[in-house]
Amino acid sequence: MEKTLVIIKPDGVSRKLVGEILQRFEKKQLKLSQLKVAIMSRELAQEHYAHVKEFDFFDDMITYMTSSEVVYLVLEGTSVIKTVRKMIGATNCLEAEPGTIRGDYGANSHQNIIHASDSPTAAEIEIKRFFHEDN
Repeated sequence: MEKTLVIIKPDGVSRKLVGEILQRFEKKQLKLSQLKVAIMSRELAQEHYAHVKEFDFFDDMITYMTSSEVVYLVLEGTSVIKTVRKMIGATNCLEAEPGTIRGDYGANSHQNIIHASDSPTAAEIEIKRFFHEDN
């Protein structure tokens, strides 16, 4: 069974969209195997977003991701990574299709509601990163 990491970002939590987002995944018959609520540490945020460190928005993204609680979850299912990526929509909310999570709830390109792993390798690394016993 394939697994993926999903993070409901601070804007999704503050706007009280967690239940709606979880319901969408459950209606798609995806299994929720792990869930936790926490404030992302600066160190974890910097590690998670290291691939965009050279971009001008990096510091703002780190500040945003560490500003308040996020919800981490692990979903399981057949082709779960592809399914979840399709459900969340384009990274830029302004380009995401209506009916996707970002298309329906996203407000701008930097605060885009949700993160989901983009490959099996990324999912494995990200799940270990956020569900490690020291976190």
